[in-house]
Amino acid sequence: MKAWRWTIIASAALVLAGCKMLDETPPAVEPGSDAPAVKGPAPVTKVVPAPAPPAPPASVSPPAPVAPQVARVSEVDALLSDFEKMRRLSAAELAREQETARQAFNQLRSDAARVRLAMVIGVPGGPGSDGAVELLDPLVKNPAAPLHGLAFLLASYIQENRRLVAQSQGLQQNVQGLQQNVQALQQKLDALRTLERSLTEREAAGARRR
Repeated sequence: MKAWRWTIIASAALVLAGCKMLDETPPAVEPGSDAPAVKGPAPVTKVVPAPAPPAPPASVSPPAPVAPQVARVSEVDALLSDFEKMRRLSAAELAREQETARQAFNQLRSDAARVRLAMVIGVPGGPGSDGAVELLDPLVKNPAAPLHGLAFLLASYIQENRRLVAQSQGLQQNVQGLQQNVQALQQKLDALRTLERSLTEREAAGARRR
């Protein structure tokens, strides 16, 4: 009877000790200690939903055709084209063109009108090319002028043409002088031949008289 009582008491003590151990919270483990790590709850994997597929693109109409742009003729190109036409004009046509260009320059006083007047004045073979270089001088001396390059080239062209004309005139004068000298020498030679023939005839006549 006594042994059975102690058995019941021992079983009750074991049950109480187990409940106490379940209620106790495990102590925190300090870093670097040899205590076994306490496994925490398993990590929760967050499932990210896949992005929805993009909506099909709406029907895009083809771009409207672009009309070709016509290149605008620059002021320099227009002046050069005029100069090319002026070189094929006759003297009478150039005279009329000079008068038209002069009136336009007097009214507008623009750089383009100045260059055009200088062009028609400086055309080789035109009726008087004096004043063309002087007319271009303000543009030649101003590098910031839009038509500075064209004015510089045109002035150089006119000056070179004048130099060649003067050189040609000098050669023509030299040729004329040489021709005059040749004519003078030819006249002297003819005179000598005439004198020689006259002397020869006199000697022949004197010989017959003897």
